Amino acid sequence: MNALDVQGLVKRFGGFTALAGVQFHVPAGSITGLVGPNGAGKSTAFATIAGFHTPEAGQVRLFGRDVTGQPPWTLHASGLARTFQIPRLFAGLSVLENLMAAAPPQSGERLPAPWFARGRIAREEAALRAQAMAVLERLNLSRHADAPGTALSGGQKKLVELGRTLMSGARLVLLDEPAAGVNRTLLRDIAATIRALNERDGISFLLIEHDLELVAELCPLVHCMAEGRVIASGSMAAVRADPAVAEAYLGMAVA
Repeated sequence: MNALDVQGLVKRFGGFTALAGVQFHVPAGSITGLVGPNGAGKSTAFATIAGFHTPEAGQVRLFGRDVTGQPPWTLHASGLARTFQIPRLFAGLSVLENLMAAAPPQSGERLPAPWFARGRIAREEAALRAQAMAVLERLNLSRHADAPGTALSGGQKKLVELGRTLMSGARLVLLDEPAAGVNRTLLRDIAATIRALNERDGISFLLIEHDLELVAELCPLVHCMAEGRVIASGSMAAVRADPAVAEAYLGMAVA
């Protein structure tokens, strides 16, 4: 079974067609790349898959189930999470609290539990705090647990976003340019974290990335988009060698 099947997605904004019948798949348990020049439609595809846009045509299947047009919160509950090119942390929360906020709903979030189940709520919160601290240890961010999320570097914030996907119980994560604006040293940590979440926790990934060397390192399967369509699929080496990809990148991929 595939983690994700995208079949014939069409999305228009006014008279502009951003997605013109996009088709690709993400095998369950894989790290799959989505590449292409600026304006190819990659971010629109992400937003449509994640429920931020409703397609005019086509289908999105998550682990075999049709989820086309479902809102983001429903998809999140179904095991789909996404990150953003510019990380979006809760500014008023600590790093630890940012992770805790990503967990599935707790007893204390439902009435009348706060008045009649305080002991259970306290135990759940303690367990959640311990889980979040364990995730921060894996990310090498435990020393920042009590710091505000805004105090972290851009690369560290991306690690926190990865940690939040783990806290959420996501089975498929859409990663939007994890390498953007990140120094090479921290990028190695991010790549290692993605690989560990995939291999140890069984999380599937679809990542948009312009760093083709990172894509080649992480992704056995790569889909390349241009002008709202997928124009090539295969290994990074095969995609680079495709004449349609060379034309889309104006020679950059071949060079």
